[in-house]
Amino acid sequence: MDAIVVGIDVSKDRLDVAMRPTGEVFAVARDAEGIDALIARLAPLAPAAVAVEATGGYETVVAASLAAAGLAAVVVNPAQVRAFAQALGRRAKTDPIDAGVIAHFVEATKPAIRPLPDEKTRLLADLVARRRQIVAMLVAERQRQKRLTEKRLQKSIVRLIAALQKELSMLETDLDQAVRGSPAWREKEDLLASVPGGDCQELCA
Repeated sequence: MDAIVVGIDVSKDRLDVAMRPTGEVFAVARDAEGIDALIARLAPLAPAAVAVEATGGYETVVAASLAAAGLAAVVVNPAQVRAFAQALGRRAKTDPIDAGVIAHFVEATKPAIRPLPDEKTRLLADLVARRRQIVAMLVAERQRQKRLTEKRLQKSIVRLIAALQKELSMLETDLDQAVRGSPAWREKEDLLASVPGGDCQELCA
């Protein structure tokens, strides 16, 4: 059976997912529950690669969560994916199409998957877990902010939310650096160079 590859198009609120060669597509929310559901769905399939584009930040938590779960995560250069899409004649901008193109790109370029060292996997898992804790605390404080009316309590909540937001920002910087420094980060590599020009039509069929 052909190896399964997965493309994920990451946006602010959702993840659009496409698999090859099965052609299956689905979407999950880009939050802790959605990412957990995605991992639970992909893990039994043991995909050869799970690719996301380097889209300016939204992909970091996704890639870190996938890698921490032991999936073959790879972060690819969006400019190369767009160039590949043009070679396919795919110019429409819709999320499911983009996810499919990302999967097709990785299937054609076959980036070497480099397993994360154990300590890197643990670090990503710990950072992801801590981020979830802080996000949960922020959600709880914002709910209290809506419910409580006493001014002193409101001031306390505002101070705590500000502190939690600062901590979340610092933690996301750490998470971003950890992902960029991991074997999963392949944005700088010219993966298209691995696709011979003369073979493009065959690979893109």
